[in-house]
Amino acid sequence: MIGAIVMGVLLPIALFYLLGLQTLSQFLTIAASTFLTWGAADVLANILERPRLRDRSAGRAIREDIQRRAE
Repeated sequence: MIGAIVMGVLLPIALFYLLGLQTLSQFLTIAASTFLTWGAADVLANILERPRLRDRSAGRAIREDIQRRAE
């Protein structure tokens, strides 16, 4: 919940004032883009936390999956 408040409200407000923007549509665009970026990063972090990917590079994981399917 804290992340949603920070990334969806507080960060966009700070960027809005620091960049000197003036319209509501500019604020909403910044709010949507920061919130969606945070969401995408959270999804990718969850994927990388899966046990089958832990302690493996992406290339190594792909090679091992191909070998396992070939057997």
